[in-house]
This record gives sequence, structure tokens and C-alpha cells, in this order.
Amino acid sequence: MTVAATPAPSPATAGEQSGVRLARSRRNAELYLLLLAMALVAAYGATVEANLLDTVTPDFWMPAAALGAVFLGLHLVIRFLAPFADPALLPAVALLNGLGVGFLRRIDLGDAPVAERESLAVFAGQGGRQLAWTLGAVILAAALLAIMRDHRSISRYAYTLGLAGIVLVMIPAVLPSSISEINGAKLWVRVGSFSIQPGEFAKLALLVFFAYYLVRKREVLSLASRRFLGIDFPRGRDLGPVVGVWLISVLVLVFEKDLGTSLLYFGMFVVTLYIATERVSWLLIGLVLFFGGAYLAYVLGSTVGGPFANFYVRAEIWLDPFADPTNKGYQLVQGLLALGTGGLFGAGPGGGQPEILPEVQNDFIFAGIGEEIGLFGLSALLVVYLLIVERGLRAALAVRDSFGKLLAGGLAFTLGLQVFVIVGGISKLIPLTGQTTPFLSAGGSSLMANWLLIAVLLRVSDGARRPVTGGGGGKAARPSGGPPEQLHGAPTEVIKP
Repeated sequence: MTVAATPAPSPATAGEQSGVRLARSRRNAELYLLLLAMALVAAYGATVEANLLDTVTPDFWMPAAALGAVFLGLHLVIRFLAPFADPALLPAVALLNGLGVGFLRRIDLGDAPVAERESLAVFAGQGGRQLAWTLGAVILAAALLAIMRDHRSISRYAYTLGLAGIVLVMIPAVLPSSISEINGAKLWVRVGSFSIQPGEFAKLALLVFFAYYLVRKREVLSLASRRFLGIDFPRGRDLGPVVGVWLISVLVLVFEKDLGTSLLYFGMFVVTLYIATERVSWLLIGLVLFFGGAYLAYVLGSTVGGPFANFYVRAEIWLDPFADPTNKGYQLVQGLLALGTGGLFGAGPGGGQPEILPEVQNDFIFAGIGEEIGLFGLSALLVVYLLIVERGLRAALAVRDSFGKLLAGGLAFTLGLQVFVIVGGISKLIPLTGQTTPFLSAGGSSLMANWLLIAVLLRVSDGARRPVTGGGGGKAARPSGGPPEQLHGAPTEVIKP
């Protein structure tokens, strides 16, 4: 590896460089993919109406058109504020978000009396509310892109965000169950008809803190104490951070009564730690700590009860949901039956009965969709999620600064882990959780938090893909919004292999 300075370009070279910059922005490709995604959403809506109404109304295209206008606005923001951002992220997320809105409208049609279905307003019910939440979430993502012109600027607020994340995590735990508990999990804050899930925003704040902390401490955490079975294990004195986060995740498991949230927080810290240190031993220590804590909570729930009782009940339902299929195991049993009924190809959009599933608009939306699009359709959805995660990891690999690498890698993994927790719960791989399926489930908290996550990934990928200019003595093209050299002490240089 050699550090080289790039000479100032001649006028001809500058013209060629401008052409390279235009070719690499790929905004037109993003636009075409976005139009294709909205066409698929419109086709889904038409198929739902054909199966449920035996006709296709003249207004079937309106939800897809409204979503298309919202996403086109974000596309224009990206074109001007993050011109080199990854072109696949927005279309992939827009497709998932659009299918979520379309499926919620399908639930509205299924719940309505047969005689009133055709006259049901296009923007009424849960589908209309989700469309409104989408507009708010996209505006929030655009605002973040406008404010955060350089992803490294948020490292200045790492400790503040870390404290805010801990507070947001603990708020539902200390509130009365009447305000914070839904379906056995204390994850919410409800005031009248308004509700919010603070943990969705806490994961973003905590990830910024984890990335900043591990950038500063990675040399210490990378030190090895002894080698066992070919794996270098850390020194005992360096286990403090991972043990501290483990204790917080166990407290979340016990007092907020949710395995998924606990696994999400602990998993994103351990994986970010692995990315920072490249030590497999941290992954092994994390797995042992988490599963050991979960088993201890299960044993205490069966013997002591108290705050551990809820997790014990959830684990018992997971082990044998058919022991009480009409009461405690009803939701999981119905979800498994829906997935089984869907088979390989499903009953077709609008052809199943997902409305009989409890919480099909939230926790079990993946099972409800699976009944109608089958295993092949669900596999396609998982591939779209995998694409988003892969593009996030690609941005992490390409970005030049360590903070950006840890931030983008942690965000991408967190999204993938959340999907795993949801799909694992409804397929009986792990106990049920209170997590929502990103971009598909109804509700504003999850949608807004995940669109903010995508906005950060877009900003990081813009910095990673931005080509190097020749006018700065070898420095990379600097995003507007503040001198990044001052954030980490040294200027960004062109690195040539």
C-alpha cells in the first residue's frame, strides 16, 4: 500500500473526470428501479382487488401512485444531496414499503362486509394510515440527509446519543404495564390513541455510540491473552464492555419481557465489536453469554417466577404451541397453519384468509403475506432484505474511515438481525418476539426508525462511492457540511494499492 498524491488535472482530464463522476452516480438507474418497484406494487393491488372483488376498480393504481410520488421526492433529494449514494437501496426499500401498504389495504378489504368492499375508500383504514406514516418517515429521512452532510459529523454526539439510547430503552420498563405493555411485551409508550416504541429509535442512537467507542478502543480490545483451539481470546480485564451490554440485554429480557429486543441490542454490539477487532472469540463469548442468560432466565421463570415468569411462558409456547392451541399457543399455531396453507406458490394476493391471524398487521404480517404468496414469494422478499443488507455491508467495506465502517456494518447487520428475529419467531425457530417486520408492518415508530437507518446508509454509501478529485492534493472529494479532517485528526488521502 502506498500513499500517493494526485496531480492537478488538465482541462481535458477534468472533462473526462466529470464524465466519470456522472457515470458513477447511477441516479438514473435508481429512478428506473424505483418505477419498476411501484409497477409491482400497482400489480399487487390489482391482483388483490381481482381476487377479493371479482373486478379491478378504476382507482387500484392510486396507492402505488401516491407512494411513487413520495419516493420520487426522496429520489430528487438524494440526487442533489447524496448523488453518489448506492442506487439499489431506495428502490429495494420502496418495494417492501409499498407491498406493506398494499397488504394492509388487503386486510382492510378482507375485514369489510362483502357488499361494502368495492366502495371502500382507497386511502381509508390501516392502508391509508400506513401511507401517511410513510410520508412522514420519508420526510424525516430526507431531513436527515439535508442536515447530516457527512456521516462522521454525528460522532461528535456519540456519548449524548448513547445516553439517550439507554434512556429510550429503559422508559417502557419503568412505566406501568397499562401504558407500556402489549401482548406481554413492555415495549411501548401509550398516551390515549397515540403510541410510540422508543426502542426502535434507541437502536440507532446506541449504534452510533458503539461505533464511536469501538473506534477509540479497538486496539485495546484486539489484544489477546491466550490462544485456545486456534482462537485468540481477549484479556479478562477487557471483558467489561461486553459484560455491561450483556447485563443491559438481560434486564431488557426480564423487565421488558421480550427476547427479540434483548437479542437485537446485544447482537448488534457483539457484531460491531467483531467488525472492529476481527476477533472470532468475541462472537463466541457473545453467544455463550446470551444463550446462558436466556437459559438462566428460563430456569428462574420455572422456579422463582416473578419477572422471569413471562419469558418462561413464552418459551413453553415455543417448545410446544399445540399443547394449548386455542389459548396460549393460538397465535403461533395460526401462523404456522397460514405458512403451511400457502405452500410453495400461495393462494394468490387476496385469495387467503390472513385477517383471522391475530396481530397480522404487526408481528405476524410475514405469515399473513406468506399464506398468499407462498414459499417462493417469501423467499423473494427475503432476497430483497438480503440485498439491502449486502449493499449496507458493501458501503461499510468501501468507506474510507473506521467510524463509517463500523456504523454502516452495524446498521446493515441490525436490519438483517431484526428480520431474522421476526421470521424465526413466526416459523418457531426461536420464541415469539414483539419486533415488527421492517418496512412491512403497520405502525409509525418502526417505519420512521428504519427509514432513518436507510438515510444513514445512503449517506455513508455516498461518502464511500464518491470519486476522488485531483484538485485537493490527493484528498478525497469532501462531502459538504464541514471539514471531515477535523473529526478524526488526519486528512483523508488517496490510497493506491
